Amino acid sequence: MQYALLLYSKETDLPDAMPDADREAFYAEFREFVAALQKEGAFLGAQRLEVAGTAVSVRVEQGEALVSDGPFAETKEILAGFFLLECPDQETAVAWAKRIPSARIGTVEVRPVR
Repeated sequence: MQYALLLYSKETDLPDAMPDADREAFYAEFREFVAALQKEGAFLGAQRLEVAGTAVSVRVEQGEALVSDGPFAETKEILAGFFLLECPDQETAVAWAKRIPSARIGTVEVRPVR
């Protein structure tokens, strides 16, 4: 079964805001994490998203499209990226989520893919 691991963080805690040495160490952890996923055959893909200020939200009401700047929800944490994994069950997906470096600076939501 496929699971989306959605990475939420405050923009001020993202790697771009880290000192160079901390950012490089953080990215090295991510590379190790992805290598472990690939070794287990669980890795299907991952992407980092641009900051929330680059987003637009689209809603259609009564046949009229309304486009607004910014993300859909006003929150302190933004959706910063995601992993798509193949796991036998949710327990396994949660175990992987606990190993994501971003879990230390934000929240990882584990959601089954339909």
